[in-house]
Amino acid sequence: MSRDAHRGLPMTAAEIVEELASLGSESVRKVLRKHGARDPLLGVKIGDMKPIVRRVKQNYKLALELYDTGIYDAMYLAGLIADDARMTRKDLSAWVKKAEGGALATATVPWVAAGSPHGAELAREWIDSKDETTAVCGWSTLSALVSLKPDRELDLALYTRLLKRVQDSIHKQPDAVRAAMNHFIICAGCYVCALTDLALETAARIGKVTADRGDTECKVPDAAESIKKVEARGSLGKKKKTVKC
Repeated sequence: MSRDAHRGLPMTAAEIVEELASLGSESVRKVLRKHGARDPLLGVKIGDMKPIVRRVKQNYKLALELYDTGIYDAMYLAGLIADDARMTRKDLSAWVKKAEGGALATATVPWVAAGSPHGAELAREWIDSKDETTAVCGWSTLSALVSLKPDRELDLALYTRLLKRVQDSIHKQPDAVRAAMNHFIICAGCYVCALTDLALETAARIGKVTADRGDTECKVPDAAESIKKVEARGSLGKKKKTVKC
């Protein structure tokens, strides 16, 4: 850890990257690569990033600098410390263009977008993209929005139309987009009670969803089963305080 960090002074992106490099391991790099992460890759466990998150807290400028390094671990950390409310459309558009591999498109960018003032608007744009990564970011952002936002802040008519769109097109999409659409069905059904029945109907109509998950044991979950498990716990409609983890 840098001397500045010991003194409680703000850390620079270079100092944080140096610290991340000291925390990385080849075993974690192998796991991350199996899940699609691309080099440059340090191989840092998320749990080992958390002390840095607690130390840095939210930091808009530092998050942008870390994401711009192009180092996967630093980019993931950037999402954890980003001041979502300050993120501009330009910032998020730049992030989505670099969200290749691993959890950047399914987690990091959607988390930050959903917490920004621009999430709903950008998600609708991104799902129309011909670029697979951008479309994944869009559907994942919609999932994060329904998980976080009170129902009164959601355009339920729009989400109804989006579930119909998923029903009509999911099996025509690339693997990663299919998985993201399936996750959207689950989130819509679990976090918005007004959409639960429609989400279950959608899941029944589309049937089994499969996607190539690479050299992993991961499978696309059955949307109906996932929703019913949440229903059995009595947790339908319970929103998350944060989607970041």
